[in-house]
Amino acid sequence: MSSYSVEPIGVIHSCYSEKFGVPRQPRLVTAAKGILHFYPDFGRPEMFNQLDKFTHIWIIFLFHETVAEGWKPTARPPRLGGQKRVGVYASRSPHRPNHIGMSAVRLEKIVKDDGPVRLELSGVDLLDGTPVLDIKPYVPYSDVVDEAGCGYTFDPIPKVELRIAQQVEDFCRQYQHETGRELRELIVQTLQYDPRPASQRAAVREFGVLLWDVNVRWRATGGGFEVFSCEQAGACG
Repeated sequence: MSSYSVEPIGVIHSCYSEKFGVPRQPRLVTAAKGILHFYPDFGRPEMFNQLDKFTHIWIIFLFHETVAEGWKPTARPPRLGGQKRVGVYASRSPHRPNHIGMSAVRLEKIVKDDGPVRLELSGVDLLDGTPVLDIKPYVPYSDVVDEAGCGYTFDPIPKVELRIAQQVEDFCRQYQHETGRELRELIVQTLQYDPRPASQRAAVREFGVLLWDVNVRWRATGGGFEVFSCEQAGACG
């Protein structure tokens, strides 16, 4: 049995500053933006020749915030309500033997300037600061398997109904004007898939998620979620 070491080629900077709220799969939240910054040895322009011909790429990355927690032989997938266990290899749990993940995301732009190349991405399900181990082009003729079975994930993910307070609407408009970031759409797409752990979904209480530098607060009600507050993190307190 041999062991190998790998070296990250870059790091993701994304709109998800905390694990809570990160989409459970890529491309569910198309408004989720990220930038892949390559380290100098791996960001030379010639390494990206012809990559602009592809609309999507695979990101192979490290679940860096779960490494210290170790791995587990079984997992409780959210799609099974967090109550039933399956083998770790039948799940996409981050608590894996090597803590490696992969996501197919949209390649929006390749930026080449004086420094290492960087990639602008959308539809990311990646935490800010995620180390990237490799990228590969997404190739539909081989990566799409029409006859693939989907196991326990066959049911569509239900969406939660949202109500957004007027002060939140006003904040989002001003924030987009100042930063160019589509915060409202990111809030809607992130919350509509219910980011709460399955164990907390019966509770009627308030929750918060940090999107970019904005603390978004919402409460669960009998009829869905009510988004009642937005505040820039630097202004909190």
